[in-house]
Amino acid sequence: MRRLTADRHILFLLIANVAVALVATVLSRGTFMSFDNWQSMATQLPELGLLALCILITMVSGNGGIDLSVVATANLSAITAGMIARRVYPEPDSANTAFTLTFLAIALLVGLACGLINGTLVSRFRFAPILATLGTSLAFQGIGYALTNGSAVIGFSTGIQNLGLGTLGPVPVPLLIYLGVAGLLAWVLASTPYGLRLYLMGTNSKAAHFGGIDTSRVLLTTYALAGVLASVSGIIFGARANSIKVDYGSSYLLIAILIAVMGGVNPAGGAGKVLGLLLATTALQFLSSSLNLLGLSNFLKDFTWGLLLLLSIALTSSRLKFRPTLPPSPTPSPPPAAQP
Repeated sequence: MRRLTADRHILFLLIANVAVALVATVLSRGTFMSFDNWQSMATQLPELGLLALCILITMVSGNGGIDLSVVATANLSAITAGMIARRVYPEPDSANTAFTLTFLAIALLVGLACGLINGTLVSRFRFAPILATLGTSLAFQGIGYALTNGSAVIGFSTGIQNLGLGTLGPVPVPLLIYLGVAGLLAWVLASTPYGLRLYLMGTNSKAAHFGGIDTSRVLLTTYALAGVLASVSGIIFGARANSIKVDYGSSYLLIAILIAVMGGVNPAGGAGKVLGLLLATTALQFLSSSLNLLGLSNFLKDFTWGLLLLLSIALTSSRLKFRPTLPPSPTPSPPPAAQP
């Protein structure tokens, strides 16, 4: 607890979550705290959280690192997996296990391939990450449209649907997947050589290079990992709706970036914690759900999200510490000149 409260950003996010939950509970007359509402939030939250994890690791890498293709990668992974699995197994429920394993394997492989393409452009060809991933985002969307003609891929196995709508006891399966992936990523970043190299490279890439770190390999690994994480989000996309379309989640990219920055990720690189991102995700989900319960406009939701982001930056920025202004000290008069 001391470590949590020592970090001002984590402390702010903890207070924000508690404050939003309390206010929403009072205004909704207790509906916010109902079991159905919490289960609904737990089912919706993982999609955005997984995409925000992709933004986190690419931003931490520094030098303007970001992956703008995460939503397109997620959709293309699920579309390709759904089309191939349905062709191999036309009756998904009659081959439930085989369909499920085929779907998962293809989705993860497509996500890895998309991430390797981004990583190659950034690490080998030295493309600016924002331009490289913007280009691949449009390319991945184009491939998705070519494969589906803009229509949805519908009908997956029960095993896939359970990944999006199933529960383990009272806890939705998507939330368990999200927390498991986030916990594993937090361990990788904090306790493995790759995580150390990623933070060092994000802090000072030249020093990391001259210190013997293969920065190209770290970048390639980072974007490949982001592609795999995006494909997991795509699996949940398709599992929740039992279908997938190329334009699903078109507004998710900006929200994922918002979550990452509000969670304490430094866009310049070298700083960012998975815990902060988790708290930022829950804060935005609390706000969204409370506004929906109160029947307020979606425009107000955007306003409150932006306000919360500005507050988190203002209250946790070291540049905004209060420094009292002291009056200038009087200038001492020079000593009188000695008389001859």
